[in-house]
Amino acid sequence: MLKPLADRVLVKVEEEETKTKGGILLPDTAQKKSQKGIVAAVGNGKITDAGQRIPMEVKVGDEVLFAKYSGTDVEDNGEKYLLLSERDILAVL
Repeated sequence: MLKPLADRVLVKVEEEETKTKGGILLPDTAQKKSQKGIVAAVGNGKITDAGQRIPMEVKVGDEVLFAKYSGTDVEDNGEKYLLLSERDILAVL
């Protein structure tokens, strides 16, 4: 499992439906990018200029909503994740 550094968060992105309700298969280009996921791992927190560590606000297992075009797509052991900064997380659901 990947271990994020500083204020980074590893999120397991929820897969979007690849078919419409009528059964039509959607190509990858027509599918919208998910903005929800489950936190799989978190870093230790950001360190300020004064040397103080700011603890993370999210924890492993939280379901989160994140900014639409944020983060970096990462694959680990065949699983797809999104590595993003904690500030890109908009809410805990």
